[in-house]
Amino acid sequence: MRLPNVRLPHASVTKLAVLAAIGVTMAGGAFAAYSLTRDPAGPSAGAEAVIRPARVAEISYKTQSRTLLLAGTVVPRIESTLGFRVAGKIVQRSVDVGAVLKPGDVIAVLDPADYQLAVDNARAALASAEADYVRAKADHDRYLNLRGSMAFVPQTLDQRQSLASTTLARVDQARSQLSSAENNLAYTVLRADAAGVVTAVQAEVGQVMSQGQGVIRLARTEELEIVVGVPEHRLKVVRAAQGASFELWSDPGRRHAARLRELSPSADPVTRTYAARFSVLEPPEFIGLGMTATLGFERPDATPVAEVPLSAIFQRGTQPAVWVVDRDTGTVELRPVSIARWRDDTAAILSGVKEGELIATAGVHKLETGQKVKPLPPQQQAAR
Repeated sequence: MRLPNVRLPHASVTKLAVLAAIGVTMAGGAFAAYSLTRDPAGPSAGAEAVIRPARVAEISYKTQSRTLLLAGTVVPRIESTLGFRVAGKIVQRSVDVGAVLKPGDVIAVLDPADYQLAVDNARAALASAEADYVRAKADHDRYLNLRGSMAFVPQTLDQRQSLASTTLARVDQARSQLSSAENNLAYTVLRADAAGVVTAVQAEVGQVMSQGQGVIRLARTEELEIVVGVPEHRLKVVRAAQGASFELWSDPGRRHAARLRELSPSADPVTRTYAARFSVLEPPEFIGLGMTATLGFERPDATPVAEVPLSAIFQRGTQPAVWVVDRDTGTVELRPVSIARWRDDTAAILSGVKEGELIATAGVHKLETGQKVKPLPPQQQAAR
């Protein structure tokens, strides 16, 4: 609301001016007094610094073992090609790929006609040789009874003895030929000489086979191995590995013992890796040829390291560091460290801190140099 223009008396104007001057003087004095009594360092400078609780860990250097993992394949130690020891035409094949064989199982059969004739011929030759020997020995014995008579001639006795020995040798020869013919007849039946699995078939019924030509490939299952390709920079680790174990991809979480049996002296020209074969010491029941396995090698680390939580590492540029807590004063100090290796949730410190020192393991990005902290009791640290 607009006030009407009222003309104040001259005495009132003078009184208002005096009151205004007094007010300004009092305000200036109060501001000056506040300025003189305020602490330039701020309200927190005179107060005692706040000591924060902190999670800490004690540095302990230990020699640890590291694990090298390589992917491999389950293979048989012995995989051989089986074939007939004689030539002939296949009249029967009893197995296919994937067949499980036991020792003595029939794989294939050749036509035995020619070999049966050879056996009959050898048996007849043996009978003839035995008859000649019986007659020669009888003549020798009869002439030997004439010793001392006028009809006895020593030269004739020698001839009879020589003839008897010759016919006896022919008997032995005929008997050996008969055994060889019988063996050849038996070789017309191809049998498995060990337990295994047929991995390939290389001949069919009706095919004429030469001696030694492959019929099937048999992978023996009595001894299994895991073959892996070792990179050249891991050869020393594999040779020096004290123990090895494997885990099948089809059965994760279960590890089984293995032992290095063979390491190739030359690299594969395609993969540039060295083939290593590890014997499976105790094969699990569900293991099968061609399965994929992860082979692990335990190798000792000669240099001691201190394993700390990954949250304890403070990255200052490219240099990792940790906050070291003084046991007496509780103040923290940032100190650079060397890291041997990184893992998912831990880091292995190689140097930079001493044995037994305390480091902060949480909230490292909120700490400042010289700040005081109070280590939490072990039970509270585990609970957080």
